[in-house]
Amino acid sequence: MAGDDVADTLAAMGPRLRAAREHRGSTLTAVSCATGISPSTLSRIETGRRKPTLEVVLQLAKEYGVSLDELAGTAPAAEPRTSALQRSGDDKAVLPLTRYVGGLHAHKHVLPAVQEPPARPRQVSHDGWEWLCVLYGRLWLALGDQDLVLGAGDVAEFDTRNLHAVANAGPGGPVEYLIMFGPQGERLRPRTPPAPGLSAR
Repeated sequence: MAGDDVADTLAAMGPRLRAAREHRGSTLTAVSCATGISPSTLSRIETGRRKPTLEVVLQLAKEYGVSLDELAGTAPAAEPRTSALQRSGDDKAVLPLTRYVGGLHAHKHVLPAVQEPPARPRQVSHDGWEWLCVLYGRLWLALGDQDLVLGAGDVAEFDTRNLHAVANAGPGGPVEYLIMFGPQGERLRPRTPPAPGLSAR
C-alpha cells in the first residue's frame, strides 16, 4: 500500500471507529473502561486529530466486534441473506443490510407487538442524520417535544443530534421499519426526473 493510501486509510478510520462505537451504543467512557485507552485519546482518534496505532486499532476492533478490513474500508459487502439477525435489550430485532463501517448504512428493525399502550420511549441524541420508512404497523416517533405516529409507507428524516426515540405505537401487531443512517451527518439526496413537458432551466 502506497504512503498516500495508508494516510487516507488512517484518516478514514476515525469516523469508522466512531460509527462502530455508536452502532454498539457505547460511550467513550465505557470504551475507555473496557480498553484502558483514555476518553480524550479515543475522541482525538475519532475526530482525526490523532492517528491510531496498530495496537489501539486491534483493541478497538475486538471491543466493537468488527474486522480490520471493515475499519480499513476494504471488507466486501455481505450478501443480504447471510446478515445476522441481532436483538437489543428491548427485544427489538435488527437486521443489518450493510456490513461496512462508516458512511451511510441501512438496517431493518422489527419491534414486537405490545399488549398495553407503551410509555413514552427514552430519548437519545448523537451525531448523524437518520431516514426511516415504516413497512408495517404503527411506529411512535418521539422527536424532541413532538410525538408522531407513522403508518406503513410513511417516511421521516431528522438530525440525530436532536433527542429522538421510537416505540411500537400499539397495542396491536409488530412494527417493521427501515433505517438509513449517516454517522457523519450524510443525508440522502432525492433525485427525480422532471415532469413530462417541462424542460430543464
